[in-house]
Amino acid sequence: MKSFPRSLPVISSSLLALLFAAGILVPALKAQTTAPADGVTKGPVTEEKPDPLKRRLTDKERFKQQKDLKGELHGVYKKWIDEDVHWIITDTELQAFKSLGNDEERDQFIEQFWLRRNPNPDSPDNEYREEHYARIAYADEHFAAGKPGWKTDRGHIYIAYGKPDSIESHPSGGSYQRPQEEGGGETSTFPFETWHYRYLEGVGDNVDIEFVDTCMCGDYHATIDRSEKDALKTVPGAGLTQSEQNGQSKKADRFSGGGIEQLGAGPFSSMNQSKQFDRLDRFAKIFAPPPIKFKDMEQFLTTSKILTGPPFLFDVRTDYVKVTNDTILVPLTLQLRNSDITFSNKDGVAMGTVNILGRVTNLNHKPIQTFEDTVSVQTPSELLQRSKNNMSVYWKSLPLRPGLYRVDIVIKDVNNPDHVGTWSRSINVPKYDDDKLATSSLILADQMERVPSKDIGAGNFVIGNTRIRPRVPSGVAIPVTFHRGQNLNFWMQVYNLGIDEKSKKNDATIEYQVMDMATNKAVLQTQELTSKLSPNADQVTLEKSMPLASLQPGKYKVTIKINDGISKQEVAESAPFTVD
Repeated sequence: MKSFPRSLPVISSSLLALLFAAGILVPALKAQTTAPADGVTKGPVTEEKPDPLKRRLTDKERFKQQKDLKGELHGVYKKWIDEDVHWIITDTELQAFKSLGNDEERDQFIEQFWLRRNPNPDSPDNEYREEHYARIAYADEHFAAGKPGWKTDRGHIYIAYGKPDSIESHPSGGSYQRPQEEGGGETSTFPFETWHYRYLEGVGDNVDIEFVDTCMCGDYHATIDRSEKDALKTVPGAGLTQSEQNGQSKKADRFSGGGIEQLGAGPFSSMNQSKQFDRLDRFAKIFAPPPIKFKDMEQFLTTSKILTGPPFLFDVRTDYVKVTNDTILVPLTLQLRNSDITFSNKDGVAMGTVNILGRVTNLNHKPIQTFEDTVSVQTPSELLQRSKNNMSVYWKSLPLRPGLYRVDIVIKDVNNPDHVGTWSRSINVPKYDDDKLATSSLILADQMERVPSKDIGAGNFVIGNTRIRPRVPSGVAIPVTFHRGQNLNFWMQVYNLGIDEKSKKNDATIEYQVMDMATNKAVLQTQELTSKLSPNADQVTLEKSMPLASLQPGKYKVTIKINDGISKQEVAESAPFTVD
């Protein structure tokens, strides 16, 4: 940003008038005689004239005064607002910037604007700012279409979120086989692209953004209506869906049902209609400026910041679940003691609130993902003391590529701002090779249940079609604890089972064992065959529950061993736990 010399401002007459009227400046004393207390006048008497500064201003004069006082945006500042940060500045920041009165304040604002977004505030280089301007240059080079690339929808998304994880491109349009979610059947399309992001902060997981070039001029615009790319949508009898081909519906029905999409009838029609508000909500989040929350906590993401108050202690558990060879789900489970949370009482309800800020960086210290959330704990005031013996848990699922990362987490007690806790660890996200027998993490949980079909793969503690809440150990190398009145639930997935070429079935034996560590004797020993669970799959999910009422208090270990009879490989996972 250009620096400007500091000099005394030239104040216009209208600005002087405003300052006088506001009492900020006092007019020089008029020449006049002074009447002393004895009533004798000394010196000449000067006739007092009306003060022109006290007259009522016209609307035009008042508007000009406001412009002079605030200062008009000009030059580099106007370009900075209108072009440089157009897609990332928030409404609050924009309003604040426009209210500034001089260039020195604007320079300070711009410096703080980039500092708030700097992933490493202690570094003299601002990686965020450098990446932002590199994205603008890329957008101008690749997405221009009769206007600068940064002004296009593709440029907007690229500048705000960076390069997508994958792009499905149809630059010439042409023949298109609709997926069943869009009604099936074949049609012709305008040029279109679908950008896929595995995760967007503030938006969600597996985000698809569709861009369509309906003018055939290279200006792709983002659309929420997946039927907009259908070039035959308004052509009678052409580009029919499967339902329309079978006579189960008419093409005219697409335009009579209302809604945001005109996909036509199909097996997923009711589901599409029920998700319209979800699509609108996601679309609004995508085109909103990237949110900035908990900026006061970011300083604690660096090790240089020293906590001034008592540390806010919490525990974190990390697990690994394969989604694809290139995407691994990394659930993070945070556990907080209610006794460490500060509660406020209002209307008979005690409430504690904790802000959570997390960041994942790669080996080059480049931020990969950032997450922010708030956890609230409510309880009737009369039950507060009892609830302080309980734990509160928070769950965040991060899709990551295999490799080494660093995870930094900061939590802050909202009702006690000096109560801050930090946690930092390196994690090694595993790579699952196709020819190697492997497993996910073995998760020991206090809750495990099936979820409705509409919630599959979404929501807190949900992996696939199961809601599973992991138990978190209270410290390093400390086993998780269960009570005798609870069930021990354990969950694990097995990957890359061998498949017999003739029978097309797997053939692996799964052995379950629970060992009493005090006596070194098995209290549970059983096995089952994968051919009984899912015979034709190379992946199986193991879900078991075991009542603990019959076990004596003590230390135990659960082990799951898989012996693959086809690939001749073995793999085992173990997890300790205690019963009290």
